[in-house]
Amino acid sequence: MEEIRYMRTEDKKFWYGLDRHLPEPEFAKKVRDRQGYIFMKDGCPVGLLRYNLFWDNTPFCTMLFIAPGCQGRGYGRKLMEYWEKDMKSQGYGMTLVSTRTDEEAQRFYRRIGYRDCGGLLIDIPGYEQPMELFLIKPI
Repeated sequence: MEEIRYMRTEDKKFWYGLDRHLPEPEFAKKVRDRQGYIFMKDGCPVGLLRYNLFWDNTPFCTMLFIAPGCQGRGYGRKLMEYWEKDMKSQGYGMTLVSTRTDEEAQRFYRRIGYRDCGGLLIDIPGYEQPMELFLIKPI
């Protein structure tokens, strides 16, 4: 059985097993503000999605991750569809995602209807990374 639900405080251990980028103080805010989801399969967590509001008015997926061994089963697509429907029900008209240009996720996002809309290059010494590609989708 599959279920998608908002993240809870008791999900912290699972969450940080997959998402090492979320600062600790932000975890409680994501729980409080319902800005994260857990994908459950047969009562066990297998994936997560978190977001924030870009420009304070555009839902922006900042992390989508499915546990190794559970990838390739459509869970990521289901999480994205759930999030998009939730955002639409809250009155938003588009969603935004990003991924580095050296990651395969850009192909996934394009397959589910996102289109390229720009990029960000960070070249500050000590913070360099491949270009961040932004993709957008009307909902």
